[in-house]
Amino acid sequence: MQANSHDRTWDRPKKNVWKNNVCLTERAHRLRRWLVTTQPKQLPGASKPQMAHYNCLNCPGYCCSYPVIALTKRDLERLAKHFEITFNTAKRRFTREGHGHKYLMRRKGDKHYGRICQFFDTKERRCTIYKARPRACRDYPGNNCRCGYYDFLMHERRAQNDDTFVAITNHKD
Repeated sequence: MQANSHDRTWDRPKKNVWKNNVCLTERAHRLRRWLVTTQPKQLPGASKPQMAHYNCLNCPGYCCSYPVIALTKRDLERLAKHFEITFNTAKRRFTREGHGHKYLMRRKGDKHYGRICQFFDTKERRCTIYKARPRACRDYPGNNCRCGYYDFLMHERRAQNDDTFVAITNHKD
């Protein structure tokens, strides 16, 4: 039976079997719970997970140009605290509704991508709220993942023989 947060019958012992004063069903129950809630351990002799092979400081901010940068209520609370304003003021200044999301990051014009996150410094090509950045930005591109744009950008820079080349897109939304 598949485990999920709505159906917890999978983690309840069905029948107790005792051996040497140990309830095997309860022991299996504890083991199952531990397996479900514990991160996988590195096995001896297994190769270590790869670290990210990119440097965001060499990127012109492609991920910041995504048309949809969804925010959570917690993200807005973090931004409000960062700017020392109220939640409602942060909501009004920094978000809009759209694409099925209650809170979307507002955007501004950008010469490379058309539109980009309002907190992105378009001259320095850096985030201006790095310590208060939203969860989506903190998690990008994911654990042990590669940034596809960075790989593409580095390929294009080598092909163009230009370390400053910017492969552009134009997100009008």
